Amino acid sequence: MSAIDSLFNPFSINSMDIDNRVVMAPMTRNHSPDNIPTDASVDYYRRRAAGGVGLIITEGTCPNHIAANGYDNVPYFHGEERLAGWKKIVDAVHAEGGKIAPQLWHCGGMRKLGTMPEGDVDGYTPSGMNIPGKVRRHVMTQQDIDDVVRAFAEGARDAQRLGFDAVEVHGAHGYLVDQFFWEGTNQRTDGYGGSMAARGRFAIEIIEACRAEVGPDFPIILRWSQWKQQDFTARLAPTPQLLEAFLQPLIDAGVDAFHCSQRRFWEPEFEDSDLNLAGWVKKITGMPTITVGSVSLDQDFILQPTEGEGAVSEPASIDRLLEMMDRGEFDLVAVGRALIANPDWPKVVRSGDTSGLRAFSKDQLANLD
Repeated sequence: MSAIDSLFNPFSINSMDIDNRVVMAPMTRNHSPDNIPTDASVDYYRRRAAGGVGLIITEGTCPNHIAANGYDNVPYFHGEERLAGWKKIVDAVHAEGGKIAPQLWHCGGMRKLGTMPEGDVDGYTPSGMNIPGKVRRHVMTQQDIDDVVRAFAEGARDAQRLGFDAVEVHGAHGYLVDQFFWEGTNQRTDGYGGSMAARGRFAIEIIEACRAEVGPDFPIILRWSQWKQQDFTARLAPTPQLLEAFLQPLIDAGVDAFHCSQRRFWEPEFEDSDLNLAGWVKKITGMPTITVGSVSLDQDFILQPTEGEGAVSEPASIDRLLEMMDRGEFDLVAVGRALIANPDWPKVVRSGDTSGLRAFSKDQLANLD
């Protein structure tokens, strides 16, 4: 078996059977006017399924909470017309033989007062902070917490009802769930703050509530990261021992797979080991893991300027990625910007001739192609 074959072996997460190991990473596209997925959205996802992606994880979509959104023209995951738009996407992806999961996303303190369409609603946070030490947002009450947990659970229920194959909870990158995880933004003195276990309670309640709605067989994926948009150097678990303590309660709550977000997949997570974050999670837990971070591109996604030198990311070798996968360090690979530039990325890579792969340019974000 060649190295490339390992990327195209089937895999299962709970009851979901995936044709290969290629995952489309969730990427906010801001092309949903009135927060409704459009026919262009349908075709955007359909083309990636037709191009050979095994599992599509959608752009972040907001569950039914007043402060979930933080950006213009992102899709919502509640309301008859919005869910009807998502149903079209599910059916289109399935018609091409792909699997699909919505990413449920609450922006937390990333939301600013004045963001439409809920313009007079402030960002909701554990301790009023989007940036450590700066209290500029709404401090969530117990009722607020209960409302958000319920919103995620309703989203998971609707995902299952619409025919999605799984659901992903966004617990990364300094958004709401991650703001509870992160001691820098969680200074609560009740049962949701203090120790690592207490700071994980909010996410655990979300996962447990989702599991109660969808039953034991429907896959629940958690995306999480050490780094935050507010601080690239932040780490929730600076040692393998703390990482295990962080992960096990989430597994007990019902997580079936971990989507381990790094800015660069090839970077080791801890000293004296070549394992990346997904590799360590798999080693510690044995659970299915998804790796992600600048796959098939030569530049980091966060630090790219919008114009001039560095605005374009050229295709890069995936030989190192394949070596890591062949060693069994992780199970699936999430591809982001390379799939925006190349909807048929899996088919091209599998052919062995990648000379025709297009570079990614930020100009490509202007349209859903």
